[in-house]
Amino acid sequence: MIDDIFRAAENVADEAEVFFARTEAISADLKQDKIAIGSKSSGSGIIIRIIKDGKIGVSCTDNPQTWKRCLDAACASAKFADPLTWKGLPEPADVDKRPLALDKRIKTDPYLVTDIISQLKAGSEAYKADITSGSASVAISSHTIANSNGLNYSTTGTQVHVSLEMIAGQSTGYESDTSWNLDQINPQETGEKASFFAAKGQGGEEIETKTYDVILSPMAVSQLLDAAIIPALSGRNVHTGRSVFAGKVGDYVAGEYISLIDDPMDPRGVANSAWDGEGMPVKKNPFIENGVLRSFAYDLRTAYRYDETPTASAVRTGQSGAPAIGNHNLILSGPEFDIFEDKALFVHDLIGAHTANPMSGDFSVELSSPFFAYDGELQEPVRTGMMSGNIFEILYRIQGCSKETRTLGSVIVPSVRLSDIAIIGRG
Repeated sequence: MIDDIFRAAENVADEAEVFFARTEAISADLKQDKIAIGSKSSGSGIIIRIIKDGKIGVSCTDNPQTWKRCLDAACASAKFADPLTWKGLPEPADVDKRPLALDKRIKTDPYLVTDIISQLKAGSEAYKADITSGSASVAISSHTIANSNGLNYSTTGTQVHVSLEMIAGQSTGYESDTSWNLDQINPQETGEKASFFAAKGQGGEEIETKTYDVILSPMAVSQLLDAAIIPALSGRNVHTGRSVFAGKVGDYVAGEYISLIDDPMDPRGVANSAWDGEGMPVKKNPFIENGVLRSFAYDLRTAYRYDETPTASAVRTGQSGAPAIGNHNLILSGPEFDIFEDKALFVHDLIGAHTANPMSGDFSVELSSPFFAYDGELQEPVRTGMMSGNIFEILYRIQGCSKETRTLGSVIVPSVRLSDIAIIGRG
């Protein structure tokens, strides 16, 4: 089929690209402590991209047999696109074609999902709380990317996801975990953490309005990165005046020991591959290195438009599956020590982080599952309050990081300890 598409595209386009994906998944949802819904699904889709006279057209279909109409639609969309200086789709390269995120033990088997649910529920019994909802799913996906320059890469990956929400009185607790490898996911621990936050979060005291040392969990850190830092590293946002980092390459934008590096081959990543969403060989991209801004992320379209070097930062997202600027395994690192030893306010989750201003970085969010932490543990619960500040300034306020990290989507992050953060109580 792919060869047929390229033969047809020769007559209507200068270059063509085909992305074919297939996924099979099985999942189960909990309502209270019973499985309420179980489902198994499979599907496939094809995305065709063509380039004609510097104009790019894209179309997709979930029925690969209709590829001719999909190709026609891609050609039609190109007619409405703005032309740019196009320098070509990638040629074939010597890349590692082994699957880098595949656990062959993972099957779309109901018994595997029910076993994961059993582990999740067993962990939830660690503290006295009730399950409100939860889920477990496993998926096997494969994709092929090919273009008219002779590039043709295929890979297969697996993924396991668990989540659990619990309640005790008026206190709730939530936890989740995702991995491509059964050895890297712990459903029982996920259940234990959810029950801990629900049970131990009861009866918290009101917090005084002032500045505190704050410890953000990996979940909270990832929320702030997604809200403003990652968008500011996009080459498209830089060149269109929508990034606070514009014109600051070579300047300090974080504490001198803080780094943000995209490492597509880190084994902790959930979707590792030796090529990006356009078939470009991936590499390690140091965006912020020891506090200094080094580079931005570019896909082919943006790099060509602004005469920059592509960074193999294209990912396949959104309903159309067209390539867009993203990151693979964005890793936050800094000085490591026991950040829970001295007293600080621990925050597990931030409610409303998505409302932060991505341009200025200003935010005001509600705290979820806050505790005072000291002597290496979470201690007294705190009634919820508000945290306000600026996400970009937080990069300067990181005192240190935990040795343990979590993989959350396309980021790999530790817990971080921040200094002098404004907390607003309700008293």
